[in-house]
Amino acid sequence: MTWALLIGLVLVLAVALGTAWRRRAELGRMQQALVARERTLRAGGTQLVEPVIDLSRCLGCGTCVKACPEEGVLELVHGQALVVHGARCVGHAACERECPVGAITVTVKNLAERRDVPVLDERLEAPHAPGLFLAGEVTAHALIKSAIEQGTAVADEVARRGKVGGEELDLCIVGAGPAGLACALAAQRHGLRYVLVEQEDDLGGTVARYPRRKLVVLRPVELPSVGVLETEYEKEELIELWRRVADSQRLAIRCGVRFERCERRADGGWRVHASTGAIDARHVCLALGRRGSPKKLGLPGEELPHVVYGLADASAYRGRRCLVVGGGDSAVEAALALAAQPETQVTLAYRRDAFFRLRTRNLEHVERARAEGKLAVLFETRPVAIEPGLVRLEQGKDGATRPLELANDDVFVLAGGTSPVAMLERSGVSFDPSERPAATPLVERGTGVFPALVGATVCAALALGFAVWNADYYALSFEERPMNPKHLSLGPDRGFGFALGIVAAALIVVNLLYLVRRSTKFARDWGSLTGWMTSHVATGVAAVLCALLHAAMAPQDSLGGHALWALVLLLATGALGRYVYAWVPRAASGRELELAEVKLRLERESEAWARVDRRFAERVRKELDGAIERVQWKKSLPGRLLGLLAERRELERGLARAAAEGRKDGVAEERIAGVLALARSAQRTAVAAAHFEDLRGLIEAWRWLHRWGALLLVVLVVLHVVYALSYGAFLHEGSATP
Repeated sequence: MTWALLIGLVLVLAVALGTAWRRRAELGRMQQALVARERTLRAGGTQLVEPVIDLSRCLGCGTCVKACPEEGVLELVHGQALVVHGARCVGHAACERECPVGAITVTVKNLAERRDVPVLDERLEAPHAPGLFLAGEVTAHALIKSAIEQGTAVADEVARRGKVGGEELDLCIVGAGPAGLACALAAQRHGLRYVLVEQEDDLGGTVARYPRRKLVVLRPVELPSVGVLETEYEKEELIELWRRVADSQRLAIRCGVRFERCERRADGGWRVHASTGAIDARHVCLALGRRGSPKKLGLPGEELPHVVYGLADASAYRGRRCLVVGGGDSAVEAALALAAQPETQVTLAYRRDAFFRLRTRNLEHVERARAEGKLAVLFETRPVAIEPGLVRLEQGKDGATRPLELANDDVFVLAGGTSPVAMLERSGVSFDPSERPAATPLVERGTGVFPALVGATVCAALALGFAVWNADYYALSFEERPMNPKHLSLGPDRGFGFALGIVAAALIVVNLLYLVRRSTKFARDWGSLTGWMTSHVATGVAAVLCALLHAAMAPQDSLGGHALWALVLLLATGALGRYVYAWVPRAASGRELELAEVKLRLERESEAWARVDRRFAERVRKELDGAIERVQWKKSLPGRLLGLLAERRELERGLARAAAEGRKDGVAEERIAGVLALARSAQRTAVAAAHFEDLRGLIEAWRWLHRWGALLLVVLVVLHVVYALSYGAFLHEGSATP
């Protein structure tokens, strides 16, 4: 007995220690995610698309986080998905496709206000310019797959309208990126008269400007007359594939032709003005991309020959002193490629105080290169003049800047491109948000419990009706049932009752296959995860009803009876997890959003204040951040409850010190009162979020109960089936004995 007690005590303590360690690690991960999100919100950004999460539906299963190919966009915080680095989202929408409850949507950010997204109809045609189509990145869809599909759709629409005949072209395509190439291939397949013009000397569009050997990841997509493309290519492989296709299909491509504008002719056709002359065509497809020409800095000396706006081959700059200007993925990838060359000195100058929209792997690589001394990074730095062998820079912000000089051989300006909006507007494309069809508002759609309850109620009512119809059998005692004629069909080991047991076992297998479908280790071509989630709920309810009727409404103290009660426990804990305690993570996440809004408001308001007022606001923010960290992340539930009043007093003392220093510096009393009110509101919101998180941590045990209940159910069902088959075989042999 003493041995059992000692071993049991060790096991209990080990489980408690493991749980505490896991809880501490989870809190640390959530804190890092929220800090990163706050930094991203402060930095702002011009991302095109973003995921929007419906917290009323989110289960916190983490499928969206695993499915997203861009690391760091989504994280689990307080048991629900949270957008951390929205600027890294490029619109794959894998999270949207894989969410089992439809709780996430990838949409164009601020579409109702944006003036850089063209107004197009469902055919990708400009409403005010019939016959003028747009395709690819310029339409606010950045993926290669989307570009190929849009280019193909434009050529299909032009072919549907019929050929014009004569010498006039059916279609003029501008831009030899993936959208333009797909449009040309589809046009040739339809037998259209077309031409494809490209301002560069080679095809590829934006992809051609990627750094050497950059990996390009595609979703499976069919290229007209070629077939389905593979999922991964290096940049050079993809460009070479497109060259081979263009040569083998003999596409009508003219490189080195710069597009200027296009205008509609009196007869309804189009005249495309280019650097080599005018081109007349009945229809035009503009696949220009969003960046257009590389953005210049407007600095003295940027016309010098050693200033370039792209990097084709890093090995050509071996042993040179290079400056890269920019802080996006393109600039960082170029800087890393240069830094990998022997004896090359590389400096990256970025105007912000930190990287805020880099992909996770690029951020990791740049930090490693800095630690190894291969790359120097200058934040809050802008070039002011470029001279032969020298670059003059300015570092700092808010007027507190200092000059820098950097010895230099080559300057790479990778600060984006000049938007083609003005050029497109001159051609008849509207960017007026008021002309854009109103987008469906993204509102919380509820938990979806009502349809599930309707289905479950109907199934339960049918089962009840069946039981009432056969009440003359089910109402009998267990000993009396063998004498009833219905026992041959309704008994657990007979006829229809036995078949119900087989159906219940099959439903359990299908129900558990949902876990296999959810795993990222398996292919995602088994149907939508949303459908599997619906099946998971439906088969769980149906399995309980079938098992109950299989037990003839009287489960015994046996393996089968225990399996039935384990199934009921599984259904109850699943329902609780789906529809009841989902409210708690939602409440905690909502408090975090409120907290972020209050802190961002304090940040944005103080930016417009004088320097003295900003110093006061900065002191308050430091006091607030320290208090929030202590109350939200550094204490356990008991410590938080015991120290609640002490933390409040400590914050008040800190705020009082900051207020006194502010008054001493001459900050207006009204401004002091407003800042302190925001700080106290933020602290109260942080406390509420912490308490909801504590509650979520406690009820998280229900998920573990659900999972262990599933394992127990599987064991009991397997044993029950083995026993039933063995017992049935024994009866069969006995009945054959004379």
